[in-house]
Amino acid sequence: MNYRHAFHAGNFADVLKHIVIARIITHLLEKPAPFRVIDTHAGIGLYDLAAHEAGRTREWEGGIGQVLASPHLPELAPLLAPYFEAITRVRIFHNERSYPGSPEIARGMLRGEDRLILVEKHPADAETLKKNFAFDGRAKVLMRDGYESLLALVPPKERRGLILIDPPYEDRDEFAHLLNTFVPAYRKFPTGIYAIWYPIKAGSPVDSFHQALKIAGIPKILRIELRVRADNFGTGLSGSGLIIVNPPWRLKEEMDTLLPWLDQTLAANDGHGIRCDWLAGEKLPPV
Repeated sequence: MNYRHAFHAGNFADVLKHIVIARIITHLLEKPAPFRVIDTHAGIGLYDLAAHEAGRTREWEGGIGQVLASPHLPELAPLLAPYFEAITRVRIFHNERSYPGSPEIARGMLRGEDRLILVEKHPADAETLKKNFAFDGRAKVLMRDGYESLLALVPPKERRGLILIDPPYEDRDEFAHLLNTFVPAYRKFPTGIYAIWYPIKAGSPVDSFHQALKIAGIPKILRIELRVRADNFGTGLSGSGLIIVNPPWRLKEEMDTLLPWLDQTLAANDGHGIRCDWLAGEKLPPV
């Protein structure tokens, strides 16, 4: 329970994660049926990049700071619009250094009939999360373990939606714990969209995690990765990835378009690179 996302808000990993989340919710909005977003490790939902925590690491400078300072091709504008709109919205209502976490990005995109469940175990962060979202009746905050909540909250009554699993990966056995919870949750709700964030760094068992997902027999898994530097022990994250189960059918095409720009914009040294491929299954046909 030592991990506090405020120290890392707006970094390159956040940029990738939040762009993907905004794209998934955009696709969920294309159908009139209501949906639910469940965030199992929500943090506080809204961050001040001028505050002590973000100012201490200044990781945001190599993430959202670099993105907002870099030009992009006109054809990328529609794909980036939901993410940029979320940033603009919080800066209008708060200040010019505000940055939306995943809960706020989701909340700002919901319709009246959609719902948002936010789970946070850290007591102080859970209290802040409640204060930040108390004004919106569509959002419910739970102070409890994210993994336990995942099994309890699926399937949602809407029978459609996004489940974001973004644990801190502090424990040595975090990947195993994640798999042991996610796979049973998927069996309970196999039609939901799941987004699982993971770190890429020296010594991290990412390949074993991917192999275990294949063995689980889950049929539609898209892997999205962004590396900004080479793997070196003791230097923290070299990259981050997202496993998307049951992705919207256009998501891979969209990320194939966006990732080269993110790679060029956020690269820190010659070890940078991207990957977007099917870990299991293949692209779904248009519907």
